[in-house]
Amino acid sequence: MSDTFSHTTSEAWVTRSLQLAHSEAAQHVFTHLFTEQALAQARAADAARQAGGPLGALHGLPITLKDNYDLAGHTTMAGTVVCEGEPPAARDAVAVTRLRQAGAVIVGKTNMSEFAFSGVGINPHYGTPRNPCDAVVARVPGGSSSGAAVSVALGLAVAGLGSDTGGSIRIPAALCGLVGFKSTQSRIPLQGVMELSRTLDTVGAITRTVRDSLVVEGVLSQQPLLAEAADLRGVRFAVPQTLFLDELDPAVAQAFARALTRISAAGAQVVELPLSALSDIAARSQPGGFSPVEGFAAHHARLARAPERIDPRVAARMALGEGVSAVDYLSLHNRRHEWISHIEAELQGFDAMLSPTVALVAPELAPLVADDTAFFKANRLLLRNPSAINYLDGCAFSLPCQADGELPVGLMVSSLRGHDARLAAIALALEPLLAAA
Repeated sequence: MSDTFSHTTSEAWVTRSLQLAHSEAAQHVFTHLFTEQALAQARAADAARQAGGPLGALHGLPITLKDNYDLAGHTTMAGTVVCEGEPPAARDAVAVTRLRQAGAVIVGKTNMSEFAFSGVGINPHYGTPRNPCDAVVARVPGGSSSGAAVSVALGLAVAGLGSDTGGSIRIPAALCGLVGFKSTQSRIPLQGVMELSRTLDTVGAITRTVRDSLVVEGVLSQQPLLAEAADLRGVRFAVPQTLFLDELDPAVAQAFARALTRISAAGAQVVELPLSALSDIAARSQPGGFSPVEGFAAHHARLARAPERIDPRVAARMALGEGVSAVDYLSLHNRRHEWISHIEAELQGFDAMLSPTVALVAPELAPLVADDTAFFKANRLLLRNPSAINYLDGCAFSLPCQADGELPVGLMVSSLRGHDARLAAIALALEPLLAAA
């Protein structure tokens, strides 16, 4: 899976990961490290390799888990403190079981936005991992899979298991210069993942390369996408002109324009498409939207038991779901299904959509900690583009497209539900193109 692994043993790599986990750069990345267990797993992996037996796709490779995944014997905290004292999980999440069966070494559980309910990645309980992209200015890592992304960016793991409800894999991947893949929701079971929104939650991982993401996704889904890089000549891309290009940072706009030029030069057809229905999502999500409504349903007992122990910024958003009637909730689903059908019809004849993953480069951390207005503006702009793909029940990659010396920028290539294999082939073709000098 990784060239790095061919030059070392699993024990050496895991030992290095655990040492780096205690470095200043990795501060606030982990909520729990499995030091002894990880080293024992790594030694067993090396012994199995020497014995010449069959090896799993992730054999001996260090992986991190977002803190909202169940691990048998551990209370699932999901970036909060209000879960302290709750019973430990009786069994591993399905995704974790599949990682173990493939030979992965679980290094630790990673920090996240509380209850996965923010695209920024700030956590007032456990601290906020610093984005490694800037050694001078402290910047947010993106959320909600903040620690997952930083663990990969720092080389502590080949993949960070995350979850994506409105962009929580693709946002930190974009801000940290990594690859994030949100597959069609139904491909990977959600059992054992603490719920935010059962309608939108998606299991996935953050990696350094598209190929690595496909290996991990194949393990998690048990339906490997056996894709090879597509010939971009004749591939037809839609570039939506509604919503996705609003309020872009100049650096994001520049990187996106450069990426479109390269993609066109490679022979692909790039078509500007109004896709005006994208502007309807907010109205169709009234009165609360799936995440507040379903999040409140999942966590209302915790909110009632100890509201003072929950980040007010998270509690305020969840409270939007309180009092939403069954009639309104079912209407949310009906309006979404109608919208998906409309978008699918408009995108007939296109292989995929292209857009910036998020409208911003990684914002500075301090102003967002200090000011609610700044925080919620950044949160809105970070979630806006990727969340539309969750609402579509589509699939999407975030691919790095910045030039050397620039802050990371993600290009989102996305498609309709069930088109994961074709999208993977396109992402494999785009990746080296975007990395070209």
